[in-house]
Amino acid sequence: MSLSDPIGDMLARIKNSQIRSQKKVEMPSSKFKTKIAAVLKEEGFIIDYKVEDNDKKQNLVITLKYNFGNPVINTIERVSKPGRRIFSSAESLPKINNGLGIAIISTPKGVMTDVNARKQKIGGEIICKVF
Repeated sequence: MSLSDPIGDMLARIKNSQIRSQKKVEMPSSKFKTKIAAVLKEEGFIIDYKVEDNDKKQNLVITLKYNFGNPVINTIERVSKPGRRIFSSAESLPKINNGLGIAIISTPKGVMTDVNARKQKIGGEIICKVF
């Protein structure tokens, strides 16, 4: 099975799992998805993530975080899509929810938050918004 937007699929799986109040979500793994999960963990939106080997393929397992029964991630939405890529310079990176949320940016120096990209004065492709 071939996916046209694996990152969009990852975000949809996280949303759907949180609606059903599941503790973990499992998906096919890739280096890029693992980097996005690392940013989400670093910013405190998920508890943990790990890559598991099953037969010939690897799966990414994300442990979701809840606060008094409510998911920590209120909204997670894709910005740059395969049909329309959205790039931004360091100066024009968006502030998400007046600084309460983050934008995950793919830069030449790796995947990072909008705050870190502004500090390092580098722009890139806006992958998604989380708040």
